[in-house]
Amino acid sequence: MLKSSWRAYSRLSSNSRQLTEYFLSTLPLCRRIQDLKTLKSLLIVHGLITHQPLIKQFIDHCCHLSFLELALSTFKIIEKPSLPLQNLLTRSLCDNRLFDHVLFVYQKCRGSGCLSDNYTYPFVLKACSALVHVNFGKTIHSAILRTGFEENVVIQTALIDFYSNVGGIVNARELIDRITHPDLVAWNALISGYSFNGFDREVFKVFQEIRNMDFKPNVSTLASVIPVCLHFGVHIGYSLHGFAFKCGYSTNESLVPAFISLYGNSGELLAARNIFESLMTKNVAVWNAMISAYSRNQKSYCAVELFQRMLLDDPRPNIVTFVSVIPSCENHGSIFLLESFHACVIKSGFERHISVVTALLSVYAKLQHVNSAEYLFKTTTPRNLLSWNSMVSAYVSNGLWDAGLIAFRQMQMAGFNPDSISIISILSLCSEKGAALPGKSAHAFSLKHGNDVNLNASNALLAFYCDCRELAYSCKIFMRMIEKNLVSWNTMISGCVDNGEAEQAMAFFRQMRQEGFHFDMITLISILPSCNECENLALGLTVHGYAVKTALTADISLANALISMYINCGELDAGCLLFEYMPNKTVISWNALMTGYRYHDLQSDIIFLFTRMVEENQKPNYVTLLNVLPACCSLLQGKSVHAYAFRTGIALKTPLLTSLMIMYARFEDVSSCLMLFHMGEKRNISVWNAVITAHLRSNNARTAFSFFLELLRREIEPDVVTILNLISTCLQLNNQHLTDSILAYLFHKSFDKDVAISNALIDLYAKCGSLSSARMLFDALPQKDTFSWTVMINGYGVHGDGEAALELFSQMRTRGFKPDKITYMSILSSCSHAGLVEQGKTIFSSMIQEGILPGNEHCACMVDLLGRTGNLNEAYELIQNLPQKPSANILESLLGACLSHGDYGVGEEIGSLLLQMKPEDSTPYVILYNVYAAAGKWTDASRVRLEMEQKQIRKIAGFSTFDCA
Repeated sequence: MLKSSWRAYSRLSSNSRQLTEYFLSTLPLCRRIQDLKTLKSLLIVHGLITHQPLIKQFIDHCCHLSFLELALSTFKIIEKPSLPLQNLLTRSLCDNRLFDHVLFVYQKCRGSGCLSDNYTYPFVLKACSALVHVNFGKTIHSAILRTGFEENVVIQTALIDFYSNVGGIVNARELIDRITHPDLVAWNALISGYSFNGFDREVFKVFQEIRNMDFKPNVSTLASVIPVCLHFGVHIGYSLHGFAFKCGYSTNESLVPAFISLYGNSGELLAARNIFESLMTKNVAVWNAMISAYSRNQKSYCAVELFQRMLLDDPRPNIVTFVSVIPSCENHGSIFLLESFHACVIKSGFERHISVVTALLSVYAKLQHVNSAEYLFKTTTPRNLLSWNSMVSAYVSNGLWDAGLIAFRQMQMAGFNPDSISIISILSLCSEKGAALPGKSAHAFSLKHGNDVNLNASNALLAFYCDCRELAYSCKIFMRMIEKNLVSWNTMISGCVDNGEAEQAMAFFRQMRQEGFHFDMITLISILPSCNECENLALGLTVHGYAVKTALTADISLANALISMYINCGELDAGCLLFEYMPNKTVISWNALMTGYRYHDLQSDIIFLFTRMVEENQKPNYVTLLNVLPACCSLLQGKSVHAYAFRTGIALKTPLLTSLMIMYARFEDVSSCLMLFHMGEKRNISVWNAVITAHLRSNNARTAFSFFLELLRREIEPDVVTILNLISTCLQLNNQHLTDSILAYLFHKSFDKDVAISNALIDLYAKCGSLSSARMLFDALPQKDTFSWTVMINGYGVHGDGEAALELFSQMRTRGFKPDKITYMSILSSCSHAGLVEQGKTIFSSMIQEGILPGNEHCACMVDLLGRTGNLNEAYELIQNLPQKPSANILESLLGACLSHGDYGVGEEIGSLLLQMKPEDSTPYVILYNVYAAAGKWTDASRVRLEMEQKQIRKIAGFSTFDCA
């Protein structure tokens, strides 16, 4: 018929009426876009494009056939569109979600003088809402007020819906309060807005409000209320489900998926499945809701089984189905299953749909098939921001940092502005890579584009600066955050602990409690290490009590953290008891206990625990061996651990390799150490540090220095440990010229700014005899710590300058530094070497007053000081009043002093104690013999000599050596 119509056209005259009738009769016959384009051309040629009824019918026909681009291009030609035409096109474009074009049509009509009516504004407001064009929507609101349509109920409802969807929920509430008799549609729009914007309590308030007005909630009302139930507990969901049943909506096809999702998200999978199975006919939305519920609850096998059953049933999977079921492959751990789903996607014709592609790409990456993810990404067009974010995340999650940074830059070059998800991915990448500058650039970008107000992005920024050791920045961002959640607090607490700021971590913990936040397991695990550092057992006990009260102690990770806390706070029995009562110990549990034993130098307990671990068929990992190796008391034990690692296939990662090297160095097996060195990664500075340390332990400083020169030749950058080893090398070689050269190198490389290195240099110059250089370095230190003062005090003490040591000790306390056990050891030793008895006594007393329990080494200093100055009775009284048993070295020191000062009475008492303590050692016999001989008590001297002969104890002969080097 269309062909005959075209033939009839050739016989037409140029009569306008005849042409109009022809076009009106031909238009319904045109079903193809090509025919309509031809007809449009004829309309233009004959000047009928301004014929409003004809053009309206033409555009209406195009919209009916979904040829919206043709309808829009025809509309653009019209100079003065009519109101009916405007309403027709805005409705069609809105129905097809072409919201940008809706606003274009409205603006063109407004510009040409065409007015809008109560049919136009609801569609334009819907477009503004979908595009989140807040200002444009407010302009429409102003136009409505000017044209007098503000009382129209449909327009009022559209305005409420607009403000609700763009975050202006206060405006929405004000609007509904102005309506004299709002209908249920208006209330539903408000409830939907509250639900969409997260005002959960207001949702229920309005729901109760409309029930009090005798409105009967409909399906739309319940569809907005159901998702909110999850935040108030599943019991609210049960009540709402009962209400829906009572109203006759329980089997409504819109509400059933919502109820399944509600129960699924609450973990009530059985209830969700019962609803699902109770339906005689199931639409695709119901299948999708049930599959998604299983996938969200990590029930991957159930999700896959249901998907397979769906394929055998009537409904065909849609995009939502695939987006719901594809993530289950991650928990399933099967690349074959994912590839099968991928094939189903292609068969169903969704392989170009961006949300499905993004889901596939994400799971390929999580299953470590980055090449497949990359291929999928590159072959998919067009790409959107979501697909770019997924690709960046894929690189980051698989440790491909450089590729992730390149993808991030390419995304920006492609014209995509990174959103909060992009910022989170790039910050995670920069944290792992230690790239502070790109991370700070991402922060600047987020500030410029307003992404920093996003809570998740702010939390990522906190974690990034904590990882980059810039805690001050993290604190500033945290204090400026308007909204904080549990993740924000946990990030700051763990960040403070990781950066050695235990006191700050505890301050955040207390503040968190004051602001009413409930701790979760992560909070407790994060705060426990700060109890170790501050030796705050009281806080640790509080945390443990809270965990018991909230039933969190069943978690293995928390139990392991509690074991570490008790062990490191010195409560070994509590830590061991907690370990023994654990029903399911993991390798981390064993490692936690071993690490604690290592902290307290309980080497034999570590070996026993390792043996028990193997006997109980636990599988030690490389962290276990890192704890065991320093505890080995013989080369044979160390080699056995090495053999165990080789036999069980534990990879010799760099930390384990270097630990083995240090173990061999301890037992002077330098050849084995060198063999491991040649096996290691030569670009890793830790391996070089280990081999240098090994030679230093063997007193082979020249070879150690040659290794340092070799690493410089290979252009490997030394770290702080390398430099500390280098300083030890100079100390062994005792070469002033080399020391000065090393100092120049350190200044050149800016290592002098490190406090530990500066302290080591002060110690080096002091021990090399250059006290003036040591003092100059000490005075130049911009930031001193307790150890800086200790090292300088010790330097004066070694050289017998007790007065200078005392003066420095006094300055230290005046400037607010609190001396520790090592400081007291150094100052007491200085007093001993200088014979400053009264000053030594005063310092020893002040040490006890400050709550520092004197150890054997402090008592040894005091005994040596009193012994040197002849105060032997006082020294003996000190030994008798010690809280712990005196060591053999203390007794030998006092016995030697008795011999020097001729105090034979005290000497005899001390000698008897020594013989009881070391009956097989020749030293106490020889000194006691000399004491008796000096006193002329030859009978007692002969008795000592005879006892030595009877026990076959012989004095080790002395010998001299000469170094040819």
